[in-house]
Amino acid sequence: MIEISGLTKSYGSTTVLDGIDLQVPDGRIAAVVGPSGAGKSTLARCVNALERPTSGSVTVHGQDLAALSGKDLRRARQQIGTVFQSASLLRRLTAAQNVALPLRHQGVAEPEVRRRVGELLERVDMLHRANHYPSQLSGGQRQRIGIARGLALQPSVLLSDEATSGLDPESTRAILALLTELRDDLGVTILVITHEMDVVRGIADHVAQLDHGRIVEQGPVSDVVRRSDSPLAQALLPMPPVLCVPGLRQWRLRLAGDVAPTWLSRAGAELGVDVAVLAALVEESGAVPVGRLVVGLPPRLEDEVVVTTFRRLGVVAEPEVGVEPVPERASRESAA
Repeated sequence: MIEISGLTKSYGSTTVLDGIDLQVPDGRIAAVVGPSGAGKSTLARCVNALERPTSGSVTVHGQDLAALSGKDLRRARQQIGTVFQSASLLRRLTAAQNVALPLRHQGVAEPEVRRRVGELLERVDMLHRANHYPSQLSGGQRQRIGIARGLALQPSVLLSDEATSGLDPESTRAILALLTELRDDLGVTILVITHEMDVVRGIADHVAQLDHGRIVEQGPVSDVVRRSDSPLAQALLPMPPVLCVPGLRQWRLRLAGDVAPTWLSRAGAELGVDVAVLAALVEESGAVPVGRLVVGLPPRLEDEVVVTTFRRLGVVAEPEVGVEPVPERASRESAA
């Protein structure tokens, strides 16, 4: 488990992290998101003990890293693998030699180094590129080598610091699938530092939004997108463009509870109208359905009736403010 409590980091009079509290249970994936300058990289350096916090604690499996020094700190660091943006491979070493670096640094016997490197390269599907140099590998392949190197000392925690930044969509999906596999097969606890919301939706169990050194919102991904229309929720589940249908009033819907597969048709039946879906993004997060929709309903319906009907079905409904229904006749005349 990673447990961050009251973490503050200051450089002189500038406070970069201010009272961070975050827990990542064993075998789970948590993502920390936020704009540039929010403090994400500083948080990552505190987690892998490259920086000491000004106050507070970073505890990994019961050990407060800030309280350790010397041999104890070096031993604790071995339990935290790190994958950086662009993998940071040494260009004069082959893929296999890059993966072997941590093992050789720890004085592991050469036969064991070769065995372990082979296992790791096979794990990340890069055994066939063992003797290639970084310049001969694609961005996604370099990240796979970086992940293998991060796992070399068999850590229980893996820190991914913008590991998919700059990769094409196919490579990003492959890296996310690999990280999920490591979590599922090896029980590795993973902390992902990213600014890419697709990464969070694709991999994370828990998300925390960092802004100006503070966590402004956090929770299981499914809870965040269900409980509100906060900026984080909207960024995680962005709405596609909304169709404009003459004669209908627009309503914003958010799945907020247990919903039946037929909830939309049931709502239409209870209201006695056809429900026009004007925009929608509905998917699963941790086996929980999440989503937001914009639907069109006849303007004659009373607001309270619509709100109550959808609430019974586990859906929050709010009328679009400032969007008035366009009469069909006026729409035809405008088109003419």
